[in-house]
Amino acid sequence: MSERNMNGRTPLLEAQGICKYFGGLKAVENVDMKIYAGDIFGIIGPNGAGKTTFFNMCTGNFQPTKGKIFFDGEEITGMSPETVAQKHIARTFQNLQIFKFMTVLENVKIGCHIKTRSNLADAILHTRAYREDERYTTEKSLEILNRIGLSSYRDTLAGNLSYGTQRKVEIARAMALEPKILLLDEPAAGMNPLETRSLMEFIQSLNADGYTIAVIEHDMKFVMNSCNRILVLNFGQKILEGTPTEVKNNPEVQSAYFGKGMVAGEAIQ
Repeated sequence: MSERNMNGRTPLLEAQGICKYFGGLKAVENVDMKIYAGDIFGIIGPNGAGKTTFFNMCTGNFQPTKGKIFFDGEEITGMSPETVAQKHIARTFQNLQIFKFMTVLENVKIGCHIKTRSNLADAILHTRAYREDERYTTEKSLEILNRIGLSSYRDTLAGNLSYGTQRKVEIARAMALEPKILLLDEPAAGMNPLETRSLMEFIQSLNADGYTIAVIEHDMKFVMNSCNRILVLNFGQKILEGTPTEVKNNPEVQSAYFGKGMVAGEAIQ
């Protein structure tokens, strides 16, 4: 069963003793994690630390070799990505995955597919079910775009947008799943400092609107200034799970992630 703590609350997403082995490689080894509703939860670690592999097990893309995963008190270990998505867990990927030759609105509408009932035949024949689904996906997508300030781009081809705005479109599409938690895999990768700052403020605004967010990120200023709790991985193993202050003051974290020559306080401005 999912454990309780944090003032008696049940974690929204919890991993218990998660392991993932690829032959003789232990990509993730005995990792525990607890994310609570309302968190902006960071997952950090050097390249090859097992961060994305860990994410992939939480979303059903990989099956754990050992251990259990719980979401909202229910065990979801071994469920398919589609089933996990239906539980209202949404994610983005390390490599940007949007349809560049489709409009922003069309990209977001794709995220509504789990809620639709029509099939290819309905689309060809323009049946009532198809028309109802089209109306629903359009209204839902426009609502999301209005909510997050992207409505002015609704008819713009996604490939014509700046990289930072494309990342926001990808997050908007994930929001179409009506997620209880958003898992973002390196959303600031490839961004310039201005885009990174804009994305951080965007994620904080989503959190203020009630979204629980977990984020893998290499940009330490991003993580330290936006996340309330952080999991640190190194060589597939958990070093620490705690607050930004606990993370930056931990000698093992400083050695593994920040580098021995770096003053941890430099990560926060």
